[in-house]
Amino acid sequence: MNAPTLQVRLLEKNESIGLPEALACSAGFVGLDPWTSFVQGVYDFPVYRIVSETDGKLAGWLALVRVNHPVFGDYLATSPFGSYGGFAYSSVVARDALLEKARALGNDLGVEYVNVRFEAGEEAPPEGWIQHPVYCTYLVDLASDSNRLMSLYSSDHRNHIRKSLKKGFTVKFGHLDLLDDAYEALARSMHELGSPYHSKAYLRAMAQALGGDLEFVVVYGARGELTGAGVFISQGERVTNLHANILRRFRADYAGEFLYWSVIERYCHKGFKVLDLGRSLIGSGNEIFKLKWKPRKQQLAYWYALLQGHELPDLNQKNPKFQIAIWLWKRLPAFIVRPLGPFLIKGVA
Repeated sequence: MNAPTLQVRLLEKNESIGLPEALACSAGFVGLDPWTSFVQGVYDFPVYRIVSETDGKLAGWLALVRVNHPVFGDYLATSPFGSYGGFAYSSVVARDALLEKARALGNDLGVEYVNVRFEAGEEAPPEGWIQHPVYCTYLVDLASDSNRLMSLYSSDHRNHIRKSLKKGFTVKFGHLDLLDDAYEALARSMHELGSPYHSKAYLRAMAQALGGDLEFVVVYGARGELTGAGVFISQGERVTNLHANILRRFRADYAGEFLYWSVIERYCHKGFKVLDLGRSLIGSGNEIFKLKWKPRKQQLAYWYALLQGHELPDLNQKNPKFQIAIWLWKRLPAFIVRPLGPFLIKGVA
């Protein structure tokens, strides 16, 4: 009896293919065509989709975009502007075949490196790839009764949530009807944090591409003033926090606790099983805040194939050069950071 034949190929630009449910779930929303198509439309990134097939049946999927930026370099990456995803396989053989093809593609294109970001569990990368463990994600197991989750928190954290509920905050969940407020809150809060942000057109295109799977969440103060916002995306039984920020002057009133608790209550009621709080740098203040919600902390696989003798990139806040840029960005006026932000952030997909 002949052994199954494994083939790996690049899909044509307009070739459509239906992924089995297990592969689609592993690839995540950032690894599927609606996401990569919208990112390509906004930032003009070339998209490369690689499949592995065993006797004509799909055994693996790898979706990459090419980022070629004058500041941040030339590279291939999965899950553009997402924490992880875009890489799914049914066996180690299929996995390694996809990675070999991705490495060959990177060499053909002349990029500096290939970066594959995904949930790998305890897997180690194959020869020619290295793991750079700097991020984790935080998974909250939801329950039909949100009060069961409240009982898991520390007394201090429960007290902060209850205080936030007495401050007069209100929350709205919606779609394009909340685009203006969601963008304004996110752009302002990111500026306060010293980070560039996308344009409103980016958020609009995302919402249009994902449809009802995306919800904007906007928090308002007691006088109706913008307080914070988030972008939450659902896939199957999981909902993911893509962005969520609070304006600085409301943090002391525990507006962040109000936003997260409002989200937890909503998605418990809607029957979701898992809330992914999103990635954070290991040891960061964001991680400390997320751990208060008693999630399962899961380290993310950030595997790199370094090409042409290039070194491991350092595109995160731990880089001392980024600290200088963050300090400066906070002090620039909005009329500079709003148009410049999308140009910069497109380089750190």
